[in-house]
Amino acid sequence: MARISLDCPVSLPGIPLSVLSVPMENKYKCQQCLLVLRKPVQAQCGHRFCVHCFRQLTSYGPKPCDACRQEEIYEEPISILNSNEAFPDNAAGREIASLPAKCLNQGCDWTGSIKEYEAQHEGRCELERMQCEACKMSVLCTDKDRHNERECEERTLNCKYCKMTFNFKEIKAHDEICLKFPLQCKDCGKKKIPREKFNDHSKSCAKSKSSCPFNDVGCKYMMENGKLGDHEHSSAVEHLRLLLPLVLSSVSLAGGDAAGELQEDSGLGLYRAPEEGVATGAGAAASALSLDMEKKVNALENIVCVLNREVGRNSVTLEAFSHQHRLDQEKIENLSNKLLQLERTVSMKDLQLSATDQLLKELQFCTYDGIFVWKISDFSRRRQDAVAGRTPAMFSPAFYSSKYGYKMCLRLYLNGDGTGRGTHLSLFFVVMRGKCDALLKWPFSQKVTLMLLDQNNREHIIDAFRPDVTSTSFQRPISEMNIASGCPLFCPLAKLAGKSPYLRDDTIFIKAIVDLTGL
Repeated sequence: MARISLDCPVSLPGIPLSVLSVPMENKYKCQQCLLVLRKPVQAQCGHRFCVHCFRQLTSYGPKPCDACRQEEIYEEPISILNSNEAFPDNAAGREIASLPAKCLNQGCDWTGSIKEYEAQHEGRCELERMQCEACKMSVLCTDKDRHNERECEERTLNCKYCKMTFNFKEIKAHDEICLKFPLQCKDCGKKKIPREKFNDHSKSCAKSKSSCPFNDVGCKYMMENGKLGDHEHSSAVEHLRLLLPLVLSSVSLAGGDAAGELQEDSGLGLYRAPEEGVATGAGAAASALSLDMEKKVNALENIVCVLNREVGRNSVTLEAFSHQHRLDQEKIENLSNKLLQLERTVSMKDLQLSATDQLLKELQFCTYDGIFVWKISDFSRRRQDAVAGRTPAMFSPAFYSSKYGYKMCLRLYLNGDGTGRGTHLSLFFVVMRGKCDALLKWPFSQKVTLMLLDQNNREHIIDAFRPDVTSTSFQRPISEMNIASGCPLFCPLAKLAGKSPYLRDDTIFIKAIVDLTGL
């Protein structure tokens, strides 16, 4: 079998079932994606896959065939999917390519074959629709670019001023706060001033108007920033006139308070100098106010000290928690890595155990004299699986011509293969790769006799052939096994009906004899 190239340019799964104009047969279905096979390959267990699906299944190495498990025919190593042991199924590919097809897009009346669909129409139909990943709206493929650039409500845009990325619905709101958004000064007319620099411009703009600093005392004059000095110089007298009433009212209030205190003291008949009385009263009030303020300051200082200590303790606790969190994260990462390593180790051990089990099975049924008897039980169930296409073929355990001789096995189609499909048992002989092939004579040229045994020991069904030494089936194997060769019309299925001497207790026996003459 030829190795499947993992560099195959085909990167699509199977063809949708709705493309077929006729009902699909199971033999055309990929066992992985369950669609019509695209570039089919056949594994050594007989199941077919799209090359894309098979490449994904075996991307991390050999993998057990789930289809074999579902059909309860799992048998290692035959049921292990391996890119080294599979081959392109060109016959199935040609059959699928000739099937009638139609376009699955609504409104398109294209028809042709699967081959024409893949080469000429798939991905090129003007009526093909796809779902926008952003807004989930269905659009025509031909309108995809226009939709993504102009129509999609969920499309993302870059702000052309600050280059940040935003949703289309948010871009207008962003313009209202964007620091790079250009503004125009209404006073000087300057354009393209970034919002972040607009305040600085307003303060320095020579034509920007502001109120006079003496606005609080009554000056209502508005001036340009560049003319503030001229206004202050020319309006100095006016500004003093506005300040005069304020100054006079302040002096009047101060004089009235002092006179009132003097008259009160005179009424009591006590003589006290006005300055002394005012100083004494003011000093006492100031002393009481100072004492009260000092108490408040001391209390606030104590509160601040307590809060500082609490903040310090919390900072230390937070730092400890942060350190512990980092340690926990590192421990979790280390444990995760160890778990992955253990899982890989367990997987390798499982594969080794499976290989050991397979080796034990081979040793249990193995013969070294070129004669092999194959007992096949549960014939009815296996035959039904073959008719349904779930398990069209089954392989026998390996046997040898001698301990260090040729390694061989049989391949049986219970519902026939090729010209014998549906009418005959098809039995084939397979040359396998052995450990001592370098010591043997190639091509394989020994006579092979295949027999379906009559369990009454009267009339066996026998077919024999000598290998065609020019066929690749009998050259030295370069993969696990060569292409099978044998008898597609080995035994009519009618001979197994009713009380057949070949079928007893739902069991048949097949015997292979390899002529060892000349070895």
